[in-house]
Amino acid sequence: MKALSIYAAWSQLLILVFFVFSLSGCNSEHQEQTVAEPLPPLPVQVITAESSTPLRQVEIMGSIRAAQSASIAARVSGNITSLPVTLGSRVKKDDTLITIGAEEITAKLNQAQAQLEQVKRNLKREQNLLKKNAATPESVRTLEESLKISEAAYKEVKTMLGYTTIKAPFDGVITQKPANVGDLATPGKLLLQLESEASLQVIADIPETLVLGLTLGDQLPVSIEAAGLNITGRITEIAPTADPQSRTAPIKLDIQADPKIRSGQFVRISLPSTRGEAIMIPTRAIRPFGQLDRVFVIDNGTARMQLVKTGLQDDDRIEILGGLSAGDQVVVSDTTELSDGRQIIIE
Repeated sequence: MKALSIYAAWSQLLILVFFVFSLSGCNSEHQEQTVAEPLPPLPVQVITAESSTPLRQVEIMGSIRAAQSASIAARVSGNITSLPVTLGSRVKKDDTLITIGAEEITAKLNQAQAQLEQVKRNLKREQNLLKKNAATPESVRTLEESLKISEAAYKEVKTMLGYTTIKAPFDGVITQKPANVGDLATPGKLLLQLESEASLQVIADIPETLVLGLTLGDQLPVSIEAAGLNITGRITEIAPTADPQSRTAPIKLDIQADPKIRSGQFVRISLPSTRGEAIMIPTRAIRPFGQLDRVFVIDNGTARMQLVKTGLQDDDRIEILGGLSAGDQVVVSDTTELSDGRQIIIE
């Protein structure tokens, strides 16, 4: 019984000590919480978000074309007997490109020449007889008219014979060659395509909403990805009407020739455009947060974190599509001490 009494007394003593230490720990934790002081206000710089009409760049697709080109076709029918050029050949003005067989035309020319010589002899004889009063003035006039008709016929056939030899109308390069020696050339059938390398143009279809903002002589940035070039083109032509189907109007821009630039290459043209109002803020105000963008706005002297949706960037400003309203004060100070709920002082 005595042992049980001693054991009970020790148990009560241990419980009392544990209780005292528990109260002491709680008291200490409470004191630590009451001792912590709030962070001092943080000086920051702010800007007021304003709605503006930013200048945007709109990209239009286009193609490069030679400013001077010619579709070479025959004016007379006949088999091609000579074709001294190949695809990619560079030719000079008046170089022979194609020769067409002209046996029939040559025969007609010989016939017209013989008839012309005959009429000339007859006219000379009648004129001599008229001097001797052995012919009438009417017969002489008739032969004079026949002479004019024969001369016109001879000239016509001679001109047609000239069409059998096709020459280059200007310096250039052969870009298409669908014809070969022995093919039948007929009027209007494409035989060769000749393009000048001296001057190039960019042709593009511009939406009707943007073409009104362009004028002749405007300089536009042109990007040629295949050649790795970024150049400038000058507008030389603007269509006065728009296509009712596509609602676009074609324009032409002159560009400087370069060995890397070839006809048919794809280009991108940058057009200045203004579309609607937007809220623009400095890019330094954006604070990336994972895959999101955030800013800090001022609310009654306190910084509040606000997630935003960004758009196009223009130099040192960025477009805000959502999350801000005009008139909001946005923190632009580059500081890592700023946090949600922190008291601030506007510098």
